[in-house]
Amino acid sequence: MAIKSVKLGSQGLEVPIEGLGCMGMTTTGGTDIYGKADESEAIATIHRALELGINWLDTADAYGPLLNERLVAKAIKGNREKYTLATKFGFYIDDNEQMDWSVINGRPEYVRKAIERSLKNLGTDYIDLYYLHRADPNVPIEDTVGAMSDLVKEGKVKYLGLSEVSPETLRKAHTVHPISALQTEYSLFEREAESNGVLDATRELGVGFVAYSPLGRGFITGELKSPDDFPADDFRRYIPRFQGENFYRNLELVKAIRDLAAAKDLTPSQLAMAWVFSKGITAIPGTKRVKYIEQNAAAAEVTLSPAEITQLESFGVAVGNRYDTHSMNLLNH
Repeated sequence: MAIKSVKLGSQGLEVPIEGLGCMGMTTTGGTDIYGKADESEAIATIHRALELGINWLDTADAYGPLLNERLVAKAIKGNREKYTLATKFGFYIDDNEQMDWSVINGRPEYVRKAIERSLKNLGTDYIDLYYLHRADPNVPIEDTVGAMSDLVKEGKVKYLGLSEVSPETLRKAHTVHPISALQTEYSLFEREAESNGVLDATRELGVGFVAYSPLGRGFITGELKSPDDFPADDFRRYIPRFQGENFYRNLELVKAIRDLAAAKDLTPSQLAMAWVFSKGITAIPGTKRVKYIEQNAAAAEVTLSPAEITQLESFGVAVGNRYDTHSMNLLNH
């Protein structure tokens, strides 16, 4: 099985249509993001992904903070050239490696500090795709991207990306330096990018669109039956769409997906990812287990009929916000 490659943007970046989101492979702030993390299993998952043709890894300095990049470095040691590495910066991390998710720093001097730290943590001298994790509302995007552009000239970064920005910010950034990829949450659960102009803007500008959380933060797998199924410190407990009545209404959506998947002899995850791929969109599902990377890889082979796509979309989207209030306020600047 060969995972097909696609171009992101117009600068020459080519990636498999499916990447691997690494966020859940480490704790962040001492908290397990999606249940217990196990380093040896996570590294085995990264190695198995490469065997399957999924050599595009997505991490960020905020995951840990910094622990995730260090784990990725351990996993790819000796094989750096076989992987396409994407990482992100923007959440302010101090010199004691502390952060609280409330401060974004897009100042040019911080761009410089962040890249040097990520290069060191990843054990490499270049990043393939370097994203601004969230736009700093207090710094013109032209200034931040200008500083990122300098990193491309210096060979420390090959391609530039943005995450969770508005169409207007994307257009401004793109005039400073070509943006190869825009990353945002997108799935059968979450389709705001279709209505807020982000997806249209990427197509208009020739920017690659990268869907993160294409499995609705694990909800679409169908393994969660009640809010109590989340581990005590799982951050999904704090997300409105996984709380109270919202949880059970969204469970109905999962059941509809699961029934259609069963009719096609697929897992709900495979069906949900096949839907994303049917849009010509790349996805970076996160997992830390070999079993799931194998399942996810198989999704790239699934073809959906127009009727099946229409049926899936007719189920509607999730109810409830995708982040808490504070984090929602950091989106679409």
